[in-house]
Amino acid sequence: MRLCAGDGMENSAPLLIISVALGRGLGMEKLFAKYTEAVEVACTVKCVGRVFRVQGLLVESTGPQAVVGEICGIETQDGELLAEVIGLSGSMVQLMVYGATEGIELGARVVASGSGLKIPCSAGMLGRILDALGRPVDGKGNFAIDRRNPAVREAPPAFSRPVIKDRLITGIRVIDGLLAVGKGQRIGVFAGSGVGKSTFLGMIAASSEAEVNVIALIGERGRELNDFVVNSLGEEALKHSVIIAATGDKSALERLKGAYTATAIAEYFRDLGMNVMLLFDSVTRFARAQREIGLSRGEAAAHRGYPPSVFDMLPKLLERAGTSEKGTITAFYTVLVEGDDMDEPVSDNVRATLDAHIVLSRRLAARGHYPAVDVLQSISRLSDEVSEAATREAARAVKRLIADYAEAEDVINAGAYKQGSNPDIDAAIAKRPEIESFLIQGINDRTALGETLARLGGIAGIEIPASEQTGQAF
Repeated sequence: MRLCAGDGMENSAPLLIISVALGRGLGMEKLFAKYTEAVEVACTVKCVGRVFRVQGLLVESTGPQAVVGEICGIETQDGELLAEVIGLSGSMVQLMVYGATEGIELGARVVASGSGLKIPCSAGMLGRILDALGRPVDGKGNFAIDRRNPAVREAPPAFSRPVIKDRLITGIRVIDGLLAVGKGQRIGVFAGSGVGKSTFLGMIAASSEAEVNVIALIGERGRELNDFVVNSLGEEALKHSVIIAATGDKSALERLKGAYTATAIAEYFRDLGMNVMLLFDSVTRFARAQREIGLSRGEAAAHRGYPPSVFDMLPKLLERAGTSEKGTITAFYTVLVEGDDMDEPVSDNVRATLDAHIVLSRRLAARGHYPAVDVLQSISRLSDEVSEAATREAARAVKRLIADYAEAEDVINAGAYKQGSNPDIDAAIAKRPEIESFLIQGINDRTALGETLARLGGIAGIEIPASEQTGQAF
């Protein structure tokens, strides 16, 4: 029984019952029964509301007494629709439905649940495909539940997070060699549409030695789900993965909550002491879902149509990944760069929050250069911390060769460059085929760290000792 506080007449009913009962000389047992009945009536009044208005995505009701984020049920002729309180306006409760608003009528009962969204978690999730609320959608039945974690929670305290010092081995040469990342780091993958973000994530998932992969497909095309599972992830990687799918045809609230569900599941496995890989595609569609919700409840559009709530929610979500005293969540977040503009609001905000950004180039993709990583535009802020001296020196040398070639590329392609004019450019031209071979990698081609660093050292002309070629795998 939920006790709902308030100052209405219904809350004085229990006291009135007690007064009448005492006046009639009822015993304590009957007195308690009367009191319990009165409290239940009072709580029912406060915990039930009625639909007042349905406008677009928004449902407004008079009551129930609820807090923002609380789950409610809206009764219809076809059953109950789950909804969430997204705002309070005067005496009105603003809700958004998990699904469509069809079937809701004026005066329909709105019943408060007393809690926010909680996600069922257990080891039985491995190898499964779930919806935005953590329910199985792969036709394999339910799984046993160990606990229910809140979808929305605070990030671990900053001062309690262990320092990242162990290298993460991805099996992708351009990352392991030139953009080294650590266990517990948060990385953004920035690119326009059709440049290979999802394929890039699939390469990481299939190559990962993480104990658990949590993969969030938020706002993606429906056909891409099976394509990702079959072609990018593979059967073996699926066995230690959990996929949360909230495709583009789902409601804005489902797309939004899919992101929180995936993060809550990753936190569950991290709290068990595991090293988890969270692969999130895409943050932009999460932001767009919140934009729809914010504008529906009357927020003002601030930056390019995005309301302020978007930029409040982004760091709160992204900060939940990383290290904790129990385990780690290494997160790769894709960002769909609108118009290839890296300074558009979502890209700029996410880039400032994360520990690394990997930029995929449309120009490279058009040339068939995959993964289309633009090395000069990408950076890992923890690269030096997780790499040893010789590896760092070799990576810097190769980046200089790439930069020297890029600066003179137009002149070289025009045939106007004369060999011997600049020794740095001469070296860049000579090493170009070897560098291209190093950077281009097939989808199913996983390279061990030792081989990656040996090839990197060969290009740079620097010997990387064997002690640096082992690294720290999951």
